[in-house]
Amino acid sequence: MSDTIEKIKCLIIGSGPAGYTAAIYAARANMNPVLYQGTQPGGQLTTTNEVENFPGYPDGVTGPEMMVQLQEQAKRFGTDIRDGWVTKVDFSAAPHKVWVNETTEIHAETVIISTGASAKYLGLPSEQHYLQMGGGVSACAVCDGFFYRNQEVVIVGAGDSACEEAHYLSKLCKKVTMLVRTDKFRASRIMEERVRKTENIEILTNTSTVEVVGDGQVVTSVKVKNTATGEEREIPATGFFVAIGHKPNTDIFADYITLDETGYIVNVPGSSKTNVPGVFVAGDAADHVYRQAITAAGTGCMAALDAERYLASLE
Repeated sequence: MSDTIEKIKCLIIGSGPAGYTAAIYAARANMNPVLYQGTQPGGQLTTTNEVENFPGYPDGVTGPEMMVQLQEQAKRFGTDIRDGWVTKVDFSAAPHKVWVNETTEIHAETVIISTGASAKYLGLPSEQHYLQMGGGVSACAVCDGFFYRNQEVVIVGAGDSACEEAHYLSKLCKKVTMLVRTDKFRASRIMEERVRKTENIEILTNTSTVEVVGDGQVVTSVKVKNTATGEEREIPATGFFVAIGHKPNTDIFADYITLDETGYIVNVPGSSKTNVPGVFVAGDAADHVYRQAITAAGTGCMAALDAERYLASLE
């Protein structure tokens, strides 16, 4: 452990639209924020090739390019942006204690958690290949469905989110094939009925994904297996959507911050406040409903304003 303890007004844990927006507002309020980028600087958007639904970009922008711009904007106002990730916290008393890379100890008057959530994938090598290529694998229908307009796609999942995303895709795509691993949905009855009644959604139960097939650059089909009969076949598709859930990156806060059953941080409704005074949350670490860049940025603004008001209340 370091012998020197750094004392700061505002610590932002994690980057992405939430963290960088919080940094912009905190810096402009003379809170001298320090932001640690985490294990994935820029967050989930760094894996998104095209972002067309963020206001202010009429021609669209790549995810990595947007994150660079947000980072530069935060720096412009004086945010201290650092490499590294938080490995331990102690929120039992003020000031809040945080350790970075298991060595650097920081005492912060306010903390903004913007660690995000990670989409769950099947883990197939072919899936990961086309995900990294940006060639047809996605975990967000609302983000990427537009690119598959009038095309045929496959979606994996059996819960409410999967049904919702399949229904969303059905309005854009010529055909949606939904793969359900067992013989029944995990979704609510009303959501299951919605997809079953949608003409261009085909549901394949007892079906698992064997391989995402393509030409090396883009997806062309999906090889599946009927787990009851053992039969394999290929389904023509240009897009492969995975809707099997997200895991919020909140494990290190579990001893101090109230989490829901999935691990999302529970905030005070209508604010970014957590159960610990002086600790706030922004972005997908708390949002399991919308999970969009623009909503993450909005809550980043809220967290910085809430942190500023908290500091003012201590004076």
